[in-house]
Amino acid sequence: MPPKYNLDKIKFATDPATFERAVGLYEKEKIIRFKKELNGFFATVIGTKSYSVYVTKTHFDRGDCNCYLGQKEVLCKHMVAVAIHACLNGEPLKDEDKEIIDNPECSDKLGELSKEELSVVKKGITSAMRYVKGYIGPSRTWFAYQGSLDEGCARLSKLVTDLPVSLQTAKLLVAMLLRLDKKLCTGGVDDSNGTVGGFMQETVSVLEEYAKLDSNCIKAFDKLCGQSTCFEWEESLVRILDEQDLD
Repeated sequence: MPPKYNLDKIKFATDPATFERAVGLYEKEKIIRFKKELNGFFATVIGTKSYSVYVTKTHFDRGDCNCYLGQKEVLCKHMVAVAIHACLNGEPLKDEDKEIIDNPECSDKLGELSKEELSVVKKGITSAMRYVKGYIGPSRTWFAYQGSLDEGCARLSKLVTDLPVSLQTAKLLVAMLLRLDKKLCTGGVDDSNGTVGGFMQETVSVLEEYAKLDSNCIKAFDKLCGQSTCFEWEESLVRILDEQDLD
């Protein structure tokens, strides 16, 4: 039986350093004696020494490893490597599978999305937004909740970075920012770590780059006029709009 998670889930829900180390173990064929059981996957991972690893079928970050981190119940590179093996059955990783995007960036490529591509991106944004949710749990689950915010922003970062630059995509990003702002202001999101706010500010920087590459993108900022946001992230974009109107 295949796992109920996939490679994207592993990549976006794991901190970049751990994922990169896990990929290294997988590609160097350090996973041996891999076997599937009813509820999960067992393997030996060769590191500083041989480690016995178990990962559940339902959650890649649940299981056991007798390494230093595993004994402290911290997700380690050995567990992640075994989870990757479970997803790929030993098949090689593609370059895009290994690509890690920490923050949203401007693609610097001018162009528009087709109707079908736009639909796919919108669905991707909606899917990623589900990880940015209100927090109503007990304090003991707060770290897991922060992991959900991290994953949501990582997924959104990938989507933003892949977009071409145009008025069409600028409008898409402005709408996304307003949705996130609503979640922060009235949706009960606990952004104590600044994960969501940081992502939003970085996306604003992307939109500032859009304005430099294609002045037509500035029209998308009109939607921000008169908006009252959580931490006034829209100010620089409205300023760009005002300066264009003065020209």
